Amino acid sequence: MARLESIIQTLVCLKEPLQSDSFFNTLDGAFPKGPDPRSTTIILTGLAKKGRLDMTLGVLSWHEMNKFELNCFHYSAAIDACARASKWTEALHLLSSMEQNYVELDTITLNATISACEKGDEWKAALQLFKEMAPCGVEFNTITFSAAISACEEGGEWEVALQFFSVMAQNDLELDTNTLSAAVAACKQGCEWEKALELVSDMAQSVVE
Repeated sequence: MARLESIIQTLVCLKEPLQSDSFFNTLDGAFPKGPDPRSTTIILTGLAKKGRLDMTLGVLSWHEMNKFELNCFHYSAAIDACARASKWTEALHLLSSMEQNYVELDTITLNATISACEKGDEWKAALQLFKEMAPCGVEFNTITFSAAISACEEGGEWEVALQFFSVMAQNDLELDTNTLSAAVAACKQGCEWEKALELVSDMAQSVVE
């Protein structure tokens, strides 16, 4: 683990362009036979948390260039980096790359991509992605709906937000405070104060029960 942390720190501190010798030498020297999947996940996640989207995407490209294994965890980490930087176009590009490389889409990756679109103020893209993925067999969880409802808030789509909220209740998904807040905010954006109050009342009632 200490070795991987050292690699992450070296990449974070690099000032040269991604295609520089320093970048390639760092990765080639650390993994002469190629990294194992777990190490890749740790490095991509570490770079994402440190706000180095460029390095995160660079490591992913290095894997693709060398035909090293990439899985849904790797793409999820890279898309999370996009979400942190509000780079929604890059997130959608990575999602497309997953399909091209026959990597199965999972819930975590979907959530990160929707979140990237929402944080990039592209609520239409977020909702479109939600609708496109619905028939694909990807499991939606509380985080998925919360991200979609937050996108509804951005676009003032309070009716859609209420539909999502209703689907969550029907499927016995946890209605947490973040989801409620996003749904209430969407109603407020649409000047639907009565609907907002109803949501708060229903949530309070469910807690009592």
